[in-house]
Amino acid sequence: MSLGLHFKPKLFEALQGYNRGRFVKDLGAGLTVSVVALPLSMAFAIASGLKPEAGLITAIVGGLLISALGGSRVQIGGPAGAFIVIVYGIVLQHGVGGLLLATMMSGLWLLLMGVLHMGVLIRFIPVAVVIGFTNGIAVLIAMLQMKDCLGLPIAQMPADVLSLLGVVFTHLDQTNPATLVLTLGSVMLLAWWQFGVPRLLSSAWSQRLALMPSPMLVMLVATAGTYLSDWPVETLGSRFGGIPAGLPTLVWPNASWAQLPSLLAPSFTLAMLGAITSLLCARVADGMIDDRHNPNQELMAQGIANMVVPLVGGMPATGAIARTMTNLKNGASSPLAGMVHSLGLLLVVLLAAPLVSHIPLGALSAILISVAWNMGNWRAFAQLKQFRWSYRLTLLAVFGLTVLVNLTVAFEVGLLAACLIFVYRISSLTRCQALHHSPQVQVWGLQGALFFGAVDLLEKLSLQLPQEALVLDCSGLIYMDTSGADALHSLWRSCQKAGVRLVLTGLNQQASDLLQRTNLLALLGADQVQPDWAHALKTLAG
Repeated sequence: MSLGLHFKPKLFEALQGYNRGRFVKDLGAGLTVSVVALPLSMAFAIASGLKPEAGLITAIVGGLLISALGGSRVQIGGPAGAFIVIVYGIVLQHGVGGLLLATMMSGLWLLLMGVLHMGVLIRFIPVAVVIGFTNGIAVLIAMLQMKDCLGLPIAQMPADVLSLLGVVFTHLDQTNPATLVLTLGSVMLLAWWQFGVPRLLSSAWSQRLALMPSPMLVMLVATAGTYLSDWPVETLGSRFGGIPAGLPTLVWPNASWAQLPSLLAPSFTLAMLGAITSLLCARVADGMIDDRHNPNQELMAQGIANMVVPLVGGMPATGAIARTMTNLKNGASSPLAGMVHSLGLLLVVLLAAPLVSHIPLGALSAILISVAWNMGNWRAFAQLKQFRWSYRLTLLAVFGLTVLVNLTVAFEVGLLAACLIFVYRISSLTRCQALHHSPQVQVWGLQGALFFGAVDLLEKLSLQLPQEALVLDCSGLIYMDTSGADALHSLWRSCQKAGVRLVLTGLNQQASDLLQRTNLLALLGADQVQPDWAHALKTLAG
């Protein structure tokens, strides 16, 4: 499989018939998205244990590469809330250098997925796993904001929930009232804006004002308020010294190659999480613009972006649902809008870096709480009683493990549970029905899939063989795997020992080819493979 033959960015297709009108819309959409991305990018980086510029660099470089090379017309790439928890854990355990190395490794995983055309397989991850995973991440994001929400003097928050709650509880008496008031006010303003109160006002001015993205509004109001009143709260400048006003410089991950084995699992989790997030986002966008993204191209673009971003000090990048929806609602029609979004953020870094240092951390924390709330599918918990026990168990197990253990374990256990439940379900649909029964000849009809989870049906038949012939009608089989073929071999050997003829009827092409390759058809002989069981009974009687 050649990378070159399948590397077809959506940008080339989208630019066919491109005109000035579409460019104006893409320009407006891209600049609007950059306004939304500014506070979110910095907030995601800070919550992940990084400096705010790491988020901006990721949105600029990663967003530009994902839009230019991706498989979607309108998807916006950059840092995402879903990464916060796992990135924070990697930074805490392996340092920033370890994170950069893990991000590069995740890029390799994503690129490999795209090259091997695995984009479609991501869709087969069960909904219960995705919801449990997402809701757990949302809870963790909100909990990690407790330090900045309350203005607690904690040097570094632990990654696990129980330790985090313990640390917060011991420092509650050191809560900064000014920060708490700022955070609560910001959350209330976000909620007021989100639920459309400004739209209830009648003036045209208020209608235009309501179009302002809520994160940008909160950031502007909180920054202006704290600056003009000299409100005693922590800001980007007081904690990080602001952001550097210049182009990102090349850096090499300061990590030891000895860390590679311990980073394999986190890097794969980053890759899977990024793939799921970006492809789900692209599917939602497709439905809104009547288009179809190329999942494999999207994965390759995400892979390249995540291999490049660490070289300029960025964090993992993926498709961002909130920014993509903003892009769509503002009329974007091509990946140029996403590229404009990145260039708009670059202008902010080059021209307005000193102003950014006045942004209060409590406001960014409030924005992340809003992101966590909107990320979660909280109705799924209320609707659990409508589903089978297997769905409930999977969702709750993944959610609980995400919150209490870690994302890697939760994802692995979720997929394992989903696979086991699937095997159980399919095996329960496989049936062995008596079609003709006499002491001399038995006819059994097989229905469903004869695979490793259902071979016990044939083992039971070997314990109750007739005197002369056993006929298996396979016309109801839709699939047979090598374990099923091996079970038929074992049944044939049991029949040979008992002096009983084994006859197969109604084999489909897939089962026939498999049994041909495993030599069972040759062992049986042509007279013991019949088109249907009625014909087989006549042959046996004759």
